[in-house]
Amino acid sequence: MTSETHSDFQHDSASSRRDFLRTSVFGGAVTSLAQLLRAEESAGVRSSSKAVIFVHLDGGPPQLDMIDLKPQAPVEIRGDFQPIATAVPGIQICELLPKLASIADRVTFVRSLVGSAGAHDAFQCQSGFVAKELQSLGGRPALGSVVSKLCGSTSDAAPSFVDLMQGRALVRNSARPGFLGPAFQPFRPDISHLFARELEPGMKNELARLGANHSVSLKLDGAINVDRLSDRTTLLAQFDSFRREVDAAGMMTAMDRFTQQAVGILTSGRFADALDFNKEDPRVLDHYTLRKTSGQPNLTSEGPESTRKFLLARRLIDAGVRCVSLSISDFDTHSDNFPRMRHVLPIVDHGLSALITDLEQRGQLNDVTIVAWGEFGRTPRVDPKSGGRHHWPQVGPAILAGGGLRGGVALGETDRTASTAIARPVHYKEVFATIYHNLGIDPHRTALTDPQGRPQHLLDEGLPIRELI
Repeated sequence: MTSETHSDFQHDSASSRRDFLRTSVFGGAVTSLAQLLRAEESAGVRSSSKAVIFVHLDGGPPQLDMIDLKPQAPVEIRGDFQPIATAVPGIQICELLPKLASIADRVTFVRSLVGSAGAHDAFQCQSGFVAKELQSLGGRPALGSVVSKLCGSTSDAAPSFVDLMQGRALVRNSARPGFLGPAFQPFRPDISHLFARELEPGMKNELARLGANHSVSLKLDGAINVDRLSDRTTLLAQFDSFRREVDAAGMMTAMDRFTQQAVGILTSGRFADALDFNKEDPRVLDHYTLRKTSGQPNLTSEGPESTRKFLLARRLIDAGVRCVSLSISDFDTHSDNFPRMRHVLPIVDHGLSALITDLEQRGQLNDVTIVAWGEFGRTPRVDPKSGGRHHWPQVGPAILAGGGLRGGVALGETDRTASTAIARPVHYKEVFATIYHNLGIDPHRTALTDPQGRPQHLLDEGLPIRELI
């Protein structure tokens, strides 16, 4: 270690080191951060205060039971729920979304989302592209990985892209960096101790086959104590398993300055503090807390406490993260659609409304774009045997807010059974063009170099949604 590096480390405060130890982030976090930082510096990146929060409605949300109810349709199509008025005259949404209804003037309801690949993951919701695009080169990168490349900085106190998704989006690595390579993968803290999300047996097997490197355990190597954290050389020496893993993968042979900087980010306390709800104002924590729901959760559904994921996302944005992805499960309602919606829709209603109003009160809503959507919609006709709605790629719902977008809008129209878009269809790529616009990035003029040295524009089609900007 050079004297310059040692001197830099001595400037870290003892309290910051203790904060890091209490938060207990395992050395594996250094891996993804170090890779991220290495590539960010080589990209000639810039900083920005704009951010995006993706909310994946895991499994495919039912358009007819959320924001596009058809009360005049036959009972086997319209289902159990009634529409209610919102704060915007002429716009109605589901009775299970009363809090969103009360702030509808700050929200856009897209009723005509089209172009679904029909894939049961969140990749299209993270990138705008289907998985086969540039697959031979590694595939298209998620927007968060693009933001890491373009907008990050090696001096940032937090990684640019954080993936909090659980369920099938995690199993299928939906937030992947594509042809940008592993240096731009998201940082995935293990949040299972905060939010339980039971996987289906098949998904557990799938995750096991893919290996154990999908998330970072929030436990520090027991051989490290507070006193030894004061010596960076000793600290790095303790990550024996990390060093062996890195060397085996051929990514690096020693702890270079990027890894040291990654450790510096973790020891600074800023990112670690964002993961600690004990550091939040109890009144704000209560604002995000849902006590109970009236429905019947499925095995793979999350509990009311999952509304705090929205708070975690906001805290990460405050810490300097530019893109956060989270998930709410489980919308894959092949059976018992209505009792399961009575459980999960109040979670979405409370979490989204709490996030929007909190950001507004903090003066941040215009800087943070929020997009809540899923991989497809669900069948208009209810299965008479199972009481479920099945996959329906033809059209789906999306909810947008923040980022300076115009609120109080119900965009698009479907036919009398919500089977197909008949007016103003909105493609996934149009939503991504809008997000890039809000981030100050022109996706049609900005290109990334693929592994063969060719420029690839961020989007190949789709313009920002003119009705919203």
